[in-house]
Amino acid sequence: MRMILAAAAAVLTAAPALAAGDAANGEKLFGQCQTCHVVQNEAGETLAGRNSRTGPNLYGVIGRQAGSGEGFRYQASIVKAGEEGLVWDEAELAAYLLNPPEFLKARLGDPRARSGMAHRVRNDGDAADLVAFLASFAPAAEEAAEGEADAEAPASN
Repeated sequence: MRMILAAAAAVLTAAPALAAGDAANGEKLFGQCQTCHVVQNEAGETLAGRNSRTGPNLYGVIGRQAGSGEGFRYQASIVKAGEEGLVWDEAELAAYLLNPPEFLKARLGDPRARSGMAHRVRNDGDAADLVAFLASFAPAAEEAAEGEADAEAPASN
C-alpha cells in the first residue's frame, strides 16, 4: 500500500506547468478523446468531438466540480473526490489526464479508488495542450470571444 501511495504522490507532484498550453495542438490531440467525449454547449451545439456519450460532456469542465456534469453516471471515486472539494482547474485536470487511477488514489488516499477513464495522456506537454483547448470551451470564454468578434466587425451605416 505504501508503494501505491508513493507512486500516486509522484503522479500528483508531476503535474505540468501550464503557462504555455497550446490550444491548437490540444485540438489535434482531442481526436483521441472524441471516441468517448464531446464538447457540447447548453444550446446542444457540438463544438468539438462527436456525439459520443461514453464519457461526460467536457463543455465548461474547467471550474466544474469533479463528477458533477449533468447527464452522465460517474464512477464513485470521482464523485467522492468532487464531494471532497475537487474542482477542475488547469493543474488538477492535467494531473488527472496523465494517470486517472493514480490521481484518484492519491487524491482520496484510497488505493482501491477507480477511474472510469482508461486513457492516459502521454506527457506533460500534451496534457497542458489538451487543458488549454478544453479551457476555451466555457460560457465565459465563448462570451469573450463573441465580444472580441463584435468589436472587430466593421460598423454598418
